[in-house]
Amino acid sequence: MERRLRFVLRRLKARVPRVQVALSDVNGPRGGIDKRCQVALRTDGAGELVVSSVAADWRSALDAALARAARFLLRQARRGQDFRRLQRARPQAEG
Repeated sequence: MERRLRFVLRRLKARVPRVQVALSDVNGPRGGIDKRCQVALRTDGAGELVVSSVAADWRSALDAALARAARFLLRQARRGQDFRRLQRARPQAEG
């Protein structure tokens, strides 16, 4: 699980100083699609982000939660870069 976390978040490690993962079996011994993975990311720019996913096995639940979190963080990073680019392009008013 730790290797998978490092791989998915490798480009974003400067933005995500802390990650917590919680795994739980929703239905217990009854089986079914009941493996839940909850990932809590403490980010510098977006605060705390909590993403969860439910799947038939642990790996799929972890992958789905990490994919959702990575998409969100990449989207936030792009928005920040676009905003900074617009600020630099806009001429400053002299007063």
